[in-house]
Amino acid sequence: MALPRPSFRVWLLMLLVALGGVVVLLDSRSVREPGTVPRDEAGEPDFYLEGARLTRFDAEGRAHQRIDTPRLVHTPHDDVTRLETPDARLFDSAGRVWLAAADSGVLGAGGNPLTLSGNARLQAPEERWQLDTEVLHYDAASGHAWSDTPALLQQPPQRMRGERFDAWLHDNQARLTDNVRGHHPPATREDPTP
Repeated sequence: MALPRPSFRVWLLMLLVALGGVVVLLDSRSVREPGTVPRDEAGEPDFYLEGARLTRFDAEGRAHQRIDTPRLVHTPHDDVTRLETPDARLFDSAGRVWLAAADSGVLGAGGNPLTLSGNARLQAPEERWQLDTEVLHYDAASGHAWSDTPALLQQPPQRMRGERFDAWLHDNQARLTDNVRGHHPPATREDPTP
């Protein structure tokens, strides 16, 4: 006695069940496990985030600092947040955007100051100047950025080096001090034709 051939609906049901099983199997494999909990001399963190965008707001509720980082780690005992390869946008009181980046960063207790270390860079896109230094500090409350390490300030074709740099973002002022030297090519004028 032969079994009856399954109907179209039974075949369709079996196909859907099999397809659902494959999808569940593939989906369970794609779950990304978190990385190892970072431990260092600062102690064990209370949280860390991967692929994070941190936006800070001023007292009036305007965004004044945005930081993108592949990983941030906060330690509770010192209230410090450590950042891997941070890419920051700093907004001054006039709404201009300043760009800052480095190999690593630290947000101090309460989220201020921001300290960028290792190939630190500050750019003023509207003014077309760029500062390169090893360690750059930024106080969001006052809009003051500074470096106590040797700095290179460039606004092509000019470039200057100094031992200390200060910028007041809200006032759009910058100062390079101590052993300042630079290259300032003369402006070229076209000779008037007779």
